[in-house]
Amino acid sequence: MTGSKKRSVLIVCHANVSRSVMAEAILQKLLEERRVENRFTLDSGGVAYYARDGALASLDARLALEDIGIHVSPDTVSKDLKRQRHLVEAADIILAMTTEQVAMIAEGFPEAEGTPVYTLKQYAGTAGDIEDPQGKDESVFQACRNEIHACCVRAVERLIAGDGY
Repeated sequence: MTGSKKRSVLIVCHANVSRSVMAEAILQKLLEERRVENRFTLDSGGVAYYARDGALASLDARLALEDIGIHVSPDTVSKDLKRQRHLVEAADIILAMTTEQVAMIAEGFPEAEGTPVYTLKQYAGTAGDIEDPQGKDESVFQACRNEIHACCVRAVERLIAGDGY
């Protein structure tokens, strides 16, 4: 893909401290395993009213990723897409964790007009939402990580092919 624009994938959840952090890290690893990471720019952000720039990524999310050999720096911080609208504008495709977040993007982010927005599950060919594990125990974070991983495994080939965007 020399000389071509990298495809920008934006992964969204409410606060950008757990689910989208896990999805971004897992998807990055899957792209690296396929040796196509140079064709993509991955980013993530939060869309909820309580999303803030600079909140630390959840320790539970980072530990759940460590369990499968993915390291996320303890310095990883959240992005509030209400303040970082350029990330929405630059996205070629947006993958959200819930249908509510898809609606929030459609209603609150005119920058996303014309950009395909899917739930991660929808893009992976399944239905439903990926529920927020925040405030729950380690096993819930691990189950959430497994659900996100399974969706990313199914979605990565579509992303590589440019399907749906």
